[in-house]
Amino acid sequence: MNPAHHAYRGRMSKTNELGAFLRARRDLVRPEEAGLPAGARRRVPGLRREEVAQLAGISSEYYLRLEQGRDQHPSPQVLDALARALGLAGEAADYLHALARPAQGRAGRGRRERVPDGIRQFVMSRTDLPALVLGRYQDVLVANPLALALSPANAPGVNVLRAAFLDPEVKALYEDDWDYLIGGAVAALRALAGPETRDPHLAELVGDLSVRSHEFRRLWARHDVRPRTSGTALVKHPQVGPMRLNYEKLTVTGSDGLLLVLWHAPPGSQEAESLSLLAHLAAEPGE
Repeated sequence: MNPAHHAYRGRMSKTNELGAFLRARRDLVRPEEAGLPAGARRRVPGLRREEVAQLAGISSEYYLRLEQGRDQHPSPQVLDALARALGLAGEAADYLHALARPAQGRAGRGRRERVPDGIRQFVMSRTDLPALVLGRYQDVLVANPLALALSPANAPGVNVLRAAFLDPEVKALYEDDWDYLIGGAVAALRALAGPETRDPHLAELVGDLSVRSHEFRRLWARHDVRPRTSGTALVKHPQVGPMRLNYEKLTVTGSDGLLLVLWHAPPGSQEAESLSLLAHLAAEPGE
């Protein structure tokens, strides 16, 4: 293992995860968003510790203990109050609660992931749209020929997050929407992985990207938690030209975080014609 990855894994296992999350999130809340005066001499980019404590209705000393890791298991009522103070809702609020659970309830998962036979058959039988299955940490587990023709990042065995940050060819495909897509991908990784920073697979992935990509380090440090279920992206394909495609990310029922990803275009649109052409090229012998 890369020594940098080993060091990062060691840090992750000892990190005060709850405190890191609270610090990152309060840095992102502007005072005026919380109903506080911005002031001209603020030394922090977001809220001060005492301001979060005031908004949550807890003492400044207790909040300091939470950030410093001297108390890592606050009550659900305190967590709800902190979520309100930091403007957290939905997945982000759930993530905050999960961070405060005892560690033995959050053991890391193994790396082996299996795609159900029916889902695999569905993916490989689709010839009209790109389809693939992503694992919990965004590894491609299965993909049909049209998905492979759409992007080299869709090849089985590839981690789409690594490809997005480290492969210039993949970045060129999504150049216009790259910032939007990678921000969502990092937030979705936290949402999918949950607070399981002791998982060796996650530690290896985050360690590798943190060492090799400044942009990933910046986004991971934000502690954004946001599942991405659908959206659009402009794909500048070298064979069929630019296509603005829709994508859907559907949870595979009964699996541990697997996602079925489908790319599609409105019927009769230029994008639909381009996808059809790409499907024809993908089906040609030797392609």
